[in-house]
Amino acid sequence: MFSTLKHAFLGFVRTSSQPADVLQNNLKVLAAGLRTYEVPPDFSDVVLPDKPKLKFLEKVPNLKQAKKEMKKLRDIQGPAKSTNTFSEGQYGIVALGGGYLHWGHMEMMRLTINRRMDPSTTFAVWRINAPYKPITRKGLGQRMGGGKGAIDHYVTPVKCGRLVVEVGGRVELGEVEAVLKEVAKKLPFPAKVVSRESLAALYEEQAERAANNQNPWTFQRIARSNMLGIRKVLSPFDMHNHGRYTGKFFNPKRV
Repeated sequence: MFSTLKHAFLGFVRTSSQPADVLQNNLKVLAAGLRTYEVPPDFSDVVLPDKPKLKFLEKVPNLKQAKKEMKKLRDIQGPAKSTNTFSEGQYGIVALGGGYLHWGHMEMMRLTINRRMDPSTTFAVWRINAPYKPITRKGLGQRMGGGKGAIDHYVTPVKCGRLVVEVGGRVELGEVEAVLKEVAKKLPFPAKVVSRESLAALYEEQAERAANNQNPWTFQRIARSNMLGIRKVLSPFDMHNHGRYTGKFFNPKRV
């Protein structure tokens, strides 16, 4: 028993006399129960505006004389040529199809987002205009004819790929995703919650699919070659967009 204690003490003395780096190399670090946390994002470059909440949009445009317009369905057909990238915020709602936004939809978005956001750390901005397109309607019980009806309300046309609202500030996507999803599912067209990274990845995926397509029989080739006389039933809109858009609807799987 005494000899065992003597060898253990001598071994401890020899170990303590070794350099510190050699001692640390021989130590066994127990990793059981330890957790590794992600480094929080740096929001030092984020500047909050003076008025962080969504502003009120007028229900009727301020015009000297209201004029009636035709339907012009091209306002909601095809891809959006502008307002399809982020300007200020980090997260937002992007339209995956065309449609008309009424003033009630805008009030729903404004009240839902403003009530559930923290103005000290979050801000939101509109990416759409106030209702400006007049929609006419005739009263019930009127006979046919008599010209175009009176203006009933105003709407805002939205094309596929356009950002509706942006949210930013010193917040992560998980903190505002639930609110944006709740708003997106109430819109009159399919919409999706995106961030700057996910929106850029979506555009890159579409470009990659078009560049690496292995199917030689694309819509563009079939239409240009007029196979089976298909150009008789195609419109200039289909020829321009290569069949990726059917009216206000978007076909994401078509290259």
